[in-house]
Amino acid sequence: MFARAIDNQPRGTICIEDLEIGMTRYLLKTVTDRDIEMFAEVSTDRNPVHLDDSYAQDTIFEGRIAHGMLTAGLISAVIGEQLPGHGTVYLGQSLRFMAPVRPGDTVRAEVKVTAIDHAKRRVTLETHCAVGNTVVLKGEALVLAPSRKFD
Repeated sequence: MFARAIDNQPRGTICIEDLEIGMTRYLLKTVTDRDIEMFAEVSTDRNPVHLDDSYAQDTIFEGRIAHGMLTAGLISAVIGEQLPGHGTVYLGQSLRFMAPVRPGDTVRAEVKVTAIDHAKRRVTLETHCAVGNTVVLKGEALVLAPSRKFD
C-alpha cells in the first residue's frame, strides 16, 4: 500500500573524514495521492492546486501537482539518511522549482558533494530532483556533517 523510496546505497552515516568531492547519492520515489494528502495534513497547506482536480484543471498546470516542499523533502531524506547521513544537521538550503511534480511521477532526488570544510565540519552539496530527464528542482545545501571525533 505504501510506496517506498529506492535508495542507491544503504542508509547510515558517512563521517566527514570519509567524504570526498564528487560523491553522490540518490533515491527514487513515486509520489502518490496519499503522499500529497498526508503532506497537506502535516503542513496545513491545502492549496486546491494540490488537492482538487477540477480547480487544478483551470490553472497553468492543467492538473494537480505535488507540493514543492514535498519534493524538496526528498533531498532532505538523501542528506539525512545517506550523504552524509545520520547525524547530519541542515544549516541552509537554496531551492529553485523548475517544473511541477504530478501524482504518479517518479522523482529522482540526488545530492553531490561539491565542497568540504574539515575545520568547521561543513559540507556543501549540489542538490536536484528530476522526473525522467526533466529537472524539477535544483539548489544547494550546506550541512554540518557528523565526525568520528565527536562520536
